[in-house]
Parts: sequence; C-alpha cells; structure tokens
Amino acid sequence: MTETQPAPAGSGVSADVAELDRALTRIAYLLTRNRRNGLTTTAAGVPLDRAAVTVLLELADSGAMRPGELAAQLEVEAPHVTRQVQRLEKAGYAARGADPDDRRAQLIQLTPSGTAAAGRIREVGRSGMQAALAHWSPDTLHQFATLFNRMVDDFLAYDAEQGPEAR
Repeated sequence: MTETQPAPAGSGVSADVAELDRALTRIAYLLTRNRRNGLTTTAAGVPLDRAAVTVLLELADSGAMRPGELAAQLEVEAPHVTRQVQRLEKAGYAARGADPDDRRAQLIQLTPSGTAAAGRIREVGRSGMQAALAHWSPDTLHQFATLFNRMVDDFLAYDAEQGPEAR
C-alpha cells in the first residue's frame, strides 16, 4: 500500500481525490500491460492481442452491432474496428451478417466459439481478481464493489455532461 500524499498546493483537489487518481493510474497501467493480456489470453486459450480482446469483450457485452456503432462504443476510428474484426473472423470468433433492419448494412456478431472465448477470458480475469482480493472480508469486498460502481457511474455521467468534444 502506498502512503497517501497531499494534493499539490493550490490545486483545489482534495488529497483523497489525488490518491484515487494515483491508484486508478496504477491499476489502469497494470490492466493494460501487454504482459497481463498475454498471461490472461494464454491461460484462457485465446491467442488474441489486447486490441482484439477489447473488441471481443465489447461484442460479448453488447451483442451484435454495426461496425460504426462498435467503433463509436469503443471511441476508436472505424479502421481500427475493421482490423480487429478481421482478426476475430480469421480466428473463428466473429462473423458478419446482414442487418435485419437494413439489408445493405452489416452486423458483427460473435460466433459460439467467440462467446466461449470471451467467457474464458472473463473467467481467468475474475479468478485472478478473486485470488488477489482473497484476504478481503466479504463485507469489505461488497462495500468496495458498490462504491467503485458508483464512482464509475459518476465518471460516465460527468463525461456525458461534458459532451463529445471533451472526449
């Protein structure tokens, strides 16, 4: 555990908010490292890079969608999604199909193999989290999960209020 450091003088930010920012930076770094992705995908038996895993998990969470919608959801450019979807198709994890609402448009959806792969990745990640937090009491873990979800919801609401130009 790191020692709490005061926020910079005159910043108008509380020491607790500064400490949350430091902790979030540390966990974001840990979660987005290529090494972590490699360990997770190897354990799950899913040979994909981090970008393809992100698209795979988004499709698993959101269901079939048009490539443009997927790019907007992930806040990336359309060519990025195209490349990742091609990787998923080549691996047998995704397929394109006609949009029933507009036959000219395509929907990207996971295949049963893709759904299973996403499930394995989630299970490996959750098992690792369970092991890392095994010494936490059930009440502490529940309280943290509740507060963390509340924080994420507040971040999302604040981001939406800022509008797309702030993203």
